[in-house]
Amino acid sequence: MLRGFGVRAPRVVRVMQDFPPRIATFFTGTDDAPTPDPDTRSPAAFLRWVLGQQKGLIALSSLCYALWFLPMTLGPWIFGRAVDDGIVGGSVAALLGWAALLLVVVLIGGVFGVVSHTLVVRSWLVGLYGTLEMVTRKVAQMGHVLPRRSPTGEVLSVASSDSDEFGALTEIVARTAGQLASYLTVAFIVLTMSWQLGVLTLVAAPVLVGAALPLLRPLHRRQEVERSRTSDLTSLATDIVAGLRILRGIGGEQTFGANYDRQSQSARQAGVAAGIWQAVVEAVGVLLSGIFLVALVWLGTRQVQEGALTVGELITFLGYGLFMVGPIRTFFEFAQKVTRALVSARKAVAIFEQRPPWRDPAQPVALDGTAGLHDDASGLDVRPGLLTVVVSAVPEQSAALADRLGRYLPADTEPAPTEDEAGAKGRAARRARAARAQERARIAALDEERAGRDWGVTLGGVDLARASLGDVRRQVLVSDTGSQVFAGTLQDAVDPHGRLTREEAEHALRVANAEDVYDALPEGWQGQLDERGRGLSGGQRQRVVLARAIATDAPVLVLVEPTSAVDAHTEARVAERVAETRRGRTTVVATVSPLWLHHADHVVLLHDGTVAAEGDHADLLAGNDDYRRVVARALDDEEVAR
Repeated sequence: MLRGFGVRAPRVVRVMQDFPPRIATFFTGTDDAPTPDPDTRSPAAFLRWVLGQQKGLIALSSLCYALWFLPMTLGPWIFGRAVDDGIVGGSVAALLGWAALLLVVVLIGGVFGVVSHTLVVRSWLVGLYGTLEMVTRKVAQMGHVLPRRSPTGEVLSVASSDSDEFGALTEIVARTAGQLASYLTVAFIVLTMSWQLGVLTLVAAPVLVGAALPLLRPLHRRQEVERSRTSDLTSLATDIVAGLRILRGIGGEQTFGANYDRQSQSARQAGVAAGIWQAVVEAVGVLLSGIFLVALVWLGTRQVQEGALTVGELITFLGYGLFMVGPIRTFFEFAQKVTRALVSARKAVAIFEQRPPWRDPAQPVALDGTAGLHDDASGLDVRPGLLTVVVSAVPEQSAALADRLGRYLPADTEPAPTEDEAGAKGRAARRARAARAQERARIAALDEERAGRDWGVTLGGVDLARASLGDVRRQVLVSDTGSQVFAGTLQDAVDPHGRLTREEAEHALRVANAEDVYDALPEGWQGQLDERGRGLSGGQRQRVVLARAIATDAPVLVLVEPTSAVDAHTEARVAERVAETRRGRTTVVATVSPLWLHHADHVVLLHDGTVAAEGDHADLLAGNDDYRRVVARALDDEEVAR
């Protein structure tokens, strides 16, 4: 007897409703109130939207930053007054008074330093995880359509590195606002003491930052190259990991390893180039800050000699000279992080601006899952309540048929490639970006044209395009070789929606002959599975996917090569159990395995994507040469495997 379902932890009511962030963009019909979709008109508009989602928190963080900087903002002035009134003036009471005020200011700064750090880390994480959740929701909304338009590496990079850039942007905006308040306060104090030094202090920051702005353009360009090559490297790594078993089987590890090495070196070179320019920008910031400090000290010393400033006021100016290095460097850092965020925003916009091609009809027709299924393109008729096995010498044709039956777009396009703009500048870079946007738009228009016309597959005489997509997914379930196992518990893998009883889940696991997966996990149903089921063998992973498909109890179930990775004995048990469990419900299995064909109620042979013959397995084997060749080859492959 399998150990029972573990008790799921009760949902904790969160007092802080904004963290973890509750993002309902790309609304898909959940119970949450939808959040407005991000502004994808331009990278700058997207960044404004990101900051606007936290404007209250960023404003509060800015205020706390300004109070944190209070000791540095007022400290030199208080210290100068203490020198003039207490030491030079010989007043102990004045010295103690100014010292007490300085202590109060320091305590305020210390308290709000802790608060500001807490708030800014919070805003950073909200920005980071908010972006991650938006990517997740966009992937869920687009489904199989998104990889047609955007490379996998791009999506992963937006969810990881780019989301961190957006979090960093919220931090630097709050810190810059706090530093700006301190900067203006210091400028006012200095103006009241000396208009020449006040003007120098007031204009220094914008002049010095403006002098460094020409360096940001080449930095921006090299950061784009680095970002694109890193994305390509992520895509390559994803493909290698996904096909590692096959690569080992054909001895392709060295070839793909060499490809990864070349791409890794390319990404490293782009990173070094971007790092050099970033170092140049920072060095210029330090140099110009130093020049400002020297000018301020020189001018202040001259005014002391002329009697225009007291000793305490000179000390105040020296303190402010050292303090002003901080705001100026913060302004430089702000410019750099905005530049990096714009690069990331351009990539995020390319993902978030995608829209699913499906449009439900104004008056959708309800589908009857107990009726017959017909495909115009192949001429396939699936009789209701029977186990139909589709045989084809070309596996891609069977997979394409399964996609049509489930109303999935064909995998016949490649996403627009990411840019590599090493050497592409100005107009050439803009042309490359425009070409990529045009290619994405072309694919999107093609998808919408396909999704908007009659689909050519009918269920009970109703074309699938006349029904809502949700109804199609409820009535027809397609489980193919691309189905994945996500990280989580075994219970989540078999019953992701939490709808099954323990007995129903146990039954699904038994039908798929996946009890060994359960037994191998010490925690049973609560045992953890790695991402993509990496800790499982290929056959185990395939049987967990099959158990999940069986557990849905869909009216129409379409399976594509459901047991290609298991041995013959296991396959025979699975075929028998699936046939028995699905008796009386419509089931389509695309395979050439004789072990499935023995249990088929009806067999269909595809040739060049259309129905060439159909009937009983034994009759086709005896009377159809094409069918016999396809099945005989499967038998030979099975013997070799044994």
